Amino acid sequence: MRNAVASVSVLGSYAEYALVAAVSLVKIPDGLTMEQAAAVMLQGMTAHYLSHSTFPLKAGDTALVHAGAGGVGLLLTQMAVRIGARVITTVSTEEKSELSREAGASDVILYTQKDFEPEVKRLTGGKGVDVVYDGVGKTTFEGSLNCLRPRGLLALFGASSGPVPPFDLMQLSGKGSLFVTRPTLWHYIASRAELELRAGDVLGWAAKGELKLRSEHLYPLSEAAQAQSDLEGRKTTGKILLEP
Repeated sequence: MRNAVASVSVLGSYAEYALVAAVSLVKIPDGLTMEQAAAVMLQGMTAHYLSHSTFPLKAGDTALVHAGAGGVGLLLTQMAVRIGARVITTVSTEEKSELSREAGASDVILYTQKDFEPEVKRLTGGKGVDVVYDGVGKTTFEGSLNCLRPRGLLALFGASSGPVPPFDLMQLSGKGSLFVTRPTLWHYIASRAELELRAGDVLGWAAKGELKLRSEHLYPLSEAAQAQSDLEGRKTTGKILLEP
């Protein structure tokens, strides 16, 4: 394991080998397998920048995390909880609800059964949440804005349901002088120092068992198409891995 390294900067991951610049590599710490590093590197650093930089959570904050049983959602929930924040999540099934609670969510909303917006308002006594971490996009955007407290922040880091249509920025004023950002990982690991910081935290926590990983979905590289199909069909939780 001494020479094992990981990277998130490589295009063309459906391959057995990749040529990567040394500056984009980080060492995998002892106690962590290459499979575990692959499972946590990208989504873990995404969860890290969201919870530590985009909206730096502090103890007592309340966050709404959409897709709480997804790869980012499970890691983001754990990171938020270790900071001392309260986490409310949305999921689609009872099984995923259990996974989200195991990660530390205090309240889980089955959006297939209840509208998440009034539920969030009920759970917060009408105050709203400090931040919404939204990787879903089109179908959740308007509701996410309505779940925020005045001067709250919506971090729209993905669009699994499709892109958000154009909207009038004046809505942010009427809803409480809200903030909206569309962050991406690459701007949060632009320097070597920041890459080492985020990867060091994420891989280190995982190696110590302080960050629980879910990567039971392991496919041979020859079945990459099936892995893609299962992902699109919402048949998976946590991280999907392809093994050369």
